[in-house]
Amino acid sequence: MNRTVLTCAILGCTAVLLGAFGAHGLEGKVSEKALAAWATANRYHFIHTLSFLILAVGEGRGLARTGAAKLLWALGLVFFSGGLYVYAVSGLKIFALIAPIGGLSFAAGWLALTRLEVRD
Repeated sequence: MNRTVLTCAILGCTAVLLGAFGAHGLEGKVSEKALAAWATANRYHFIHTLSFLILAVGEGRGLARTGAAKLLWALGLVFFSGGLYVYAVSGLKIFALIAPIGGLSFAAGWLALTRLEVRD
């Protein structure tokens, strides 16, 4: 069993469910700004779940040493997407303020992959 693929499956499922909740459960209950934050969180959730999956599939095909990128993307999901999800439903701005930490984590993950490619 590939734990990264299992993690991706869970992340993908939660991205779909949270996207549906945002589209059907939040409309009319939160502000347009909150809905936009939710949609942004969900978009990045999907993008980085698919990125994780590509790395997971690549692990068996010679793409190795991607642990730093995966860790940084996981932190990005927690701080960026998680922060915006919580902000959208709670209105607590502190959660929106932690989103940039997640954004930096996402970017650092991409830079970690770049570094691997440049070194090889």
